Amino acid sequence: MNRIGILLLVFSFVQSGLAQTRIKGLVTDNHAEPLVGANVFLDGTYDGATTEADGTFDFQTDETGPQTLLVTYLGYDSIAMHVELTGQPLDLRLKLREKAAALDEIVISAGSIEAANDRKKAVVLSPIDIALTASATADIAGAIATLPGVTRNGESGRILVRGGAAYETKTFMDGMLVQKPYSNSVDNLPARNRFSPFLFKGTQFSTGGYSAEYGQAMSSALILNTEDLAPQSTTGVTLLSLGGGLARTKRWDNSSLSLSGTYTNLAPYFALVKQDLDWIAPPQSLGAEAVFRTKTSETGMLKTYATGSRSFMRLQYPDPSNPIELTPLKMRGDNVYANVSYKEDLGHDWILFGGTAYTYFENAVDADFSNTATEQSVQTRLALSRYFTNRVKLKFGAEYWRNGFNETYADANTGTFNTQLREDFTAGFAEAEMLLSARWAGRAGIRAEHSALIGKTNLAPRLSLAYLFDNREQISFAFGRFYQTPENELMRRNTNLRFESADHYMLNYQRIKNGLTFRAEAYYKQYHDLVKTDPATFLADNRGKGYARGLDVFFRDQKTFRNADYWISYSYLDTKRDYLDFPVEATPHFASKHNFSLVYKKWMPKLNTAFGATYSYASGRPYNDPNEEVFMNGRTADYHDLSINGSYLTNIAGHFTVIYFSATNVPGFKQTFGYQFSPNQNNDGVYQSRAIQPPARRFFLIAVILSIGQQYNAGEITTDDI
Repeated sequence: MNRIGILLLVFSFVQSGLAQTRIKGLVTDNHAEPLVGANVFLDGTYDGATTEADGTFDFQTDETGPQTLLVTYLGYDSIAMHVELTGQPLDLRLKLREKAAALDEIVISAGSIEAANDRKKAVVLSPIDIALTASATADIAGAIATLPGVTRNGESGRILVRGGAAYETKTFMDGMLVQKPYSNSVDNLPARNRFSPFLFKGTQFSTGGYSAEYGQAMSSALILNTEDLAPQSTTGVTLLSLGGGLARTKRWDNSSLSLSGTYTNLAPYFALVKQDLDWIAPPQSLGAEAVFRTKTSETGMLKTYATGSRSFMRLQYPDPSNPIELTPLKMRGDNVYANVSYKEDLGHDWILFGGTAYTYFENAVDADFSNTATEQSVQTRLALSRYFTNRVKLKFGAEYWRNGFNETYADANTGTFNTQLREDFTAGFAEAEMLLSARWAGRAGIRAEHSALIGKTNLAPRLSLAYLFDNREQISFAFGRFYQTPENELMRRNTNLRFESADHYMLNYQRIKNGLTFRAEAYYKQYHDLVKTDPATFLADNRGKGYARGLDVFFRDQKTFRNADYWISYSYLDTKRDYLDFPVEATPHFASKHNFSLVYKKWMPKLNTAFGATYSYASGRPYNDPNEEVFMNGRTADYHDLSINGSYLTNIAGHFTVIYFSATNVPGFKQTFGYQFSPNQNNDGVYQSRAIQPPARRFFLIAVILSIGQQYNAGEITTDDI
């Protein structure tokens, strides 16, 4: 329910435009064909850009005097050009020569969608794309839901990938696992990802087959890499229809510090927009964030990030034992997350990475029962990598985390039940990236994990291959085994369990050329040792199994329409599983057979306005009606959503200002995510039910974002910024 995610939504639009020297130009190959995604940057700095669909690049820098401009691109020799920065704009024409192969720009596309301006990878989405996806309201998880392989999940807001449950997708920030990436909520009310997309320079969304560096995610990994030094000092004020925020960033020569605070209160909004739920105290949240970055050397970077929040809500909530009746319920949630990472070039082609992360999470629910769950974890990670030649790169490392889970449940009928779990988890990995020939590239890795909680060890192989064609297209294959420790909630009665696991097989075709991106991927996923629970004793074992298979298609066009960009995604999913208390193998309630999204955005320079629209469709999802004989035989109505947003850029009282508007489900489609049934029959022998639906058919958001001391100049904004 926390909608503060649009804070700093468009500050990055103009940050690069306020620097002293503008450097732009064109990068082509030997045949004068533009090169898309080439990396152009000033050596020893963090100033640069990647070339667009027509081969052009454009960026600003505060650097002065003699500098070296570096240009690198997959499969081409890098060039270094000496330039003199005097404040006058530079317009350059750069030509790269093709070489047999280059490992440092390898792309393994099977199962991986790059969602940021990561200079080493094929760009599919950017942080601006994530923020301006109309249906997402600047929520990372909401924007990821428009990509292939993801099922819409309006009742939880979490990422569901290729038939996997929400707990099978994990989030990593700067190499460290984020134990609780979503805001606190209660069942059937959606949560949000807790991080702004503008924190990150790299966002890799893996639908499977990901690197051996990462584990404990059976279906998917969302891998986030934070920005380095802040571009400049800024002060930001955000006024929302839901609350507000204040942010201050200070930039020094080799370090930067950002502090921000936010407050949201949905009471005024709910007073204007009717809700189907009876709110006693609408959701409120208070949060703070600190980001410190410093260059420890010419090649070293230390990053520190910390955030904390408290949220609260109180409402009349459907009684679990009789969903057509309401009972008072209140929820209080606390979240703390801190992350420190260090990266350094040790020389002789060795690169060191080290990091540590801390998580504290508490969720307390009180109704005619009480349930308080607290989780704390500390994780450390160390990794080394080295290029042995331009054809072989080796990376290896280890990690350890200690995790504590404490849950207390109490009600008048069953009394008090307490669960305490302590985990000491260790893992190690080794992975090699190789150029096998001028066209073939591969990645092979292995990961080993040990869980002291369940007393088990696993060994997980990973393998990916890619064949590169001449015309910026490739095919890739990936295989991997992925393990996951059972959820804490499934070990309330016993911990004598094994790891759950899934085998992934993927075949991918991808083509990126002249502003057009097309990718298609077929996959098969086999589940092993899923946890099943006995409805009578609640004891758990690993007799479960399942499968998922399907086809994902993605197309993006950044060329056809002037100042416009759109993408289309479609997914077909066939999945069944036998797990938890399922009596037979069946399609789970969170899986849709067909998912479709169309995302459109346009920059209108004469109006100083960016406009976006998203249409999403999902076929009906199964649910189990205990009044019927066949398990999971029910189907919800198909899901439809048409959302829009707009950003108007101007100056108010001499300060750069963005006026932002967003509306979801504009036509007011009726959306049903399933049904909640009473566990007992009424006097007529019927299990009564209620539909699980959004609290309101539409959601509106208005924001005014001011950047104090800066001014908007229409000439500094281009289509690339939007």
